[in-house]
Amino acid sequence: MIAYFQKHPEKVIEPLIEHIQLVLITLVLSLAIASVLTVISMRSERISNILNHVFSVIYSIPSLALFALLIPVTGLGRTSAVIVLTLYNQYLLLRNFTTGLREVDSVVCEAAKGIGMTDFHILTKIRLPLARKAIFAGIRLAVVSTIGIGTIAASINAGGLGTLLFEGLRTIHTAKILWGSILSAGLAILINSVLKTIEKRI
Repeated sequence: MIAYFQKHPEKVIEPLIEHIQLVLITLVLSLAIASVLTVISMRSERISNILNHVFSVIYSIPSLALFALLIPVTGLGRTSAVIVLTLYNQYLLLRNFTTGLREVDSVVCEAAKGIGMTDFHILTKIRLPLARKAIFAGIRLAVVSTIGIGTIAASINAGGLGTLLFEGLRTIHTAKILWGSILSAGLAILINSVLKTIEKRI
């Protein structure tokens, strides 16, 4: 395993960098979309329930099946992977965001209205700061989920650590299998630990 890395460091480092890039791109898009959907959901509980139901159904679809559905539209590669991963993240992010915002004490919000704050100001100045723990928990779950499911995205030529793992399985190359498995699991554990530490401090 060490010998393989010494001989071919690029075959281990490049997939790791690709995987991190895939996670970062997905996270930025996921947060942007989830933020908009959260604002919409906070205005209407009916819309919130519909969105949560739709994304829970999507989340229940196996990733390989969802990748296969998108291939005729967006083709093989990172684009399809990012779309699927972003859709999966909406369930985790939207559920945590809306739950956290709605659990803010209504008395506090009423007091804010009483002093003339608008709904937008209440959301940004009152609800968001008080719901930050739930919001951050949703982000942590989304990141860890993306790292895991992103490994499977290698099956549609999206790159990442899954490439190393699948190549190892296809050629029965123990070193590749170990590096792919260890780096995938290690990255998820490391990021989860870092975000948990930040979450506790928050």
